[in-house]
Amino acid sequence: MAIVKLDARLVLLAYCEEGKAKTDYYDEGIKGLVLSVRASGSKVFALRFRNRYGTQCQFKIGNAADVSCEKAKKEAQRLRGLIALGQDPSAERKVVRTIMTVEELSVIYLDHARARKKSHDIDERYVRNHINPRFGTLRLDEMKQTEVVAWLTTKWQEEGYAKATVNRLQVVLGCMYKLAQRSNLPGAENNPVAGVSLLNPDNERERFLSREEVARLKFNIDSSENSMLKFIVGLLLLTGARKRELLDARWEDIDLEARRWRIPINKSGKPRSVPLPTAAVELMASMPRWPNCPYLVPNPKTLKPFVSVYNAWHTARCLAGLPDVRMHDLRNSAASNLVNAGQTLYSVAKILGHRQTRTTERYAHLSQGALLDSVDAAANYMGTDWS
Repeated sequence: MAIVKLDARLVLLAYCEEGKAKTDYYDEGIKGLVLSVRASGSKVFALRFRNRYGTQCQFKIGNAADVSCEKAKKEAQRLRGLIALGQDPSAERKVVRTIMTVEELSVIYLDHARARKKSHDIDERYVRNHINPRFGTLRLDEMKQTEVVAWLTTKWQEEGYAKATVNRLQVVLGCMYKLAQRSNLPGAENNPVAGVSLLNPDNERERFLSREEVARLKFNIDSSENSMLKFIVGLLLLTGARKRELLDARWEDIDLEARRWRIPINKSGKPRSVPLPTAAVELMASMPRWPNCPYLVPNPKTLKPFVSVYNAWHTARCLAGLPDVRMHDLRNSAASNLVNAGQTLYSVAKILGHRQTRTTERYAHLSQGALLDSVDAAANYMGTDWS
């Protein structure tokens, strides 16, 4: 060990003493600044100090081939200032090295989602096809809000994705960072989508089937190659259930006598009970059942729930002259039937399984006919002809 005045000339002439693996040259002016010269000829600037616990630490400033002596001294002085304030540069560097990438975080997030979200497969698809290809290699603290917003904007303005899809991408990315923050993962202190408003999807498309359209649809569904389609469509119209809820339904959850269908897990992850109209009970009573098959409307070939009934549905709706009708519109039609039959929005929300009544309020305008019938009935009850 030698105490010297480190300058450019000394750095150039410094050598490792014969028989040693390393020789250290300490600067006489800046405490802890050292130039280490190894037998291989490499020369490295470092700062040695004791942290707040009294432990001897060393922080590498850089190789002399890359960092001049003047810059090394300035950096050493800056680091000593941080140390005086109780910070530990070497510990902070270790933390930086542990900051995971977005792709590494996505693995943790998807494990979390699989255990808690029914729609985890959608999140997985969005992460795999969109988020990781663009940001997967970046460290969590490298994500910039301006870049993320620009990416989201490009998704719908240039690549043609629906605004609802872009919103889902933003929500998934935001949830990933929220999970990282709850887990105190380094680098996740700033959520890149925090404060960014979601796009207005403007996709509250309202399509309700008329009686005549239902009759046409039923006629073509009855002749479908999928023998279960008529039961699926009929029950969706009669109960207002979601498609996946029905496709996964089990007989053990149906109480025909009490006219009640218990859905163990709905979209929100909670159980709910669906009241069954007499017509639905009669339809269920006429449905085929298979031994040792627990499902209500299984695929007859596999006796497992249908993965999709799109092809059969698409054929039937086109033959009925209704190519614009989605299967989800059967649920909308069930809601409109309830409202037009005079049911309150609260009752409709309970039947459809809406957690918030504002979701049901989109059907409020449909109740005008029922309201007119109500005021006419009240006026006629008085029995006075005011005309």
